[in-house]
Amino acid sequence: MKIAAVQMVSTPDVDRNLAAAERLVAEAAASGAQLVALPEYFCLLGRNDRDKLAIAEADGTGPIQQALAAMARSHGVWLVGGTLPLRTEDPERVRNSCCAWSPAGDRVARYDKIHLFAFDNGRERYDEGRALQAGATPVGFQAEGLRVGLSVCYDLRFPELYRALMQPACDLIVVPSAFTYTTGRAHWELLLRARAVENQCYVLAPAQGGVHENGRRTWGHSLVADPWGELLACREEGEGVVLAELSRERLAEVRLQLPALAHRRL
Repeated sequence: MKIAAVQMVSTPDVDRNLAAAERLVAEAAASGAQLVALPEYFCLLGRNDRDKLAIAEADGTGPIQQALAAMARSHGVWLVGGTLPLRTEDPERVRNSCCAWSPAGDRVARYDKIHLFAFDNGRERYDEGRALQAGATPVGFQAEGLRVGLSVCYDLRFPELYRALMQPACDLIVVPSAFTYTTGRAHWELLLRARAVENQCYVLAPAQGGVHENGRRTWGHSLVADPWGELLACREEGEGVVLAELSRERLAEVRLQLPALAHRRL
């Protein structure tokens, strides 16, 4: 199966972001991708953390979700729709939700980001908990006979989530992200390749990558890693599509030669 990570430099304008996502998903599909993933906050990188409250949608309905379903259906791909804000019972908090659609345009999964990012080095300050409500449940789904696990950005630092996703084992883990330039330069590739190696699966990591209109700079480096931790493809910065082949034979080979998943005791 050919898989694709879409890298974006999203803006504070939802319509512009949806148009960019449609163009890039079309490019990936035209290149033969059967599964395409968008980055975290593909639909909006606002001027402050609370801008996402204004565009939050009810679960299962709304223009962003409709656009994603239409992209999957029109291009005949499995689409992991990055993340979008979904409403909660608290008007001051939303869920940062990663949903997936089948080639028929049917939603097959919803995962709410569990781990909420906070960072303060004296120059940069982030606290997702001011506008987000954390999820609680790991989520995977089946696509063309493969098990796909969902995670989002800061989740990458918590290997216990990925262990939970390996019961049963995932063949592919998707990590839509908007890593800061500072933390991405230090840890992005290191953590992604570690998750691939310890879980003996492919990792598909679509990211925000560049200088945004709100002044924020994201790390980018959208990539695909194989079950041995080999880097198959990467785009450093700027919007574009990263493509690689997911090989069932490679998965079986790695798991047979070094059956670490079968050796787990905890």
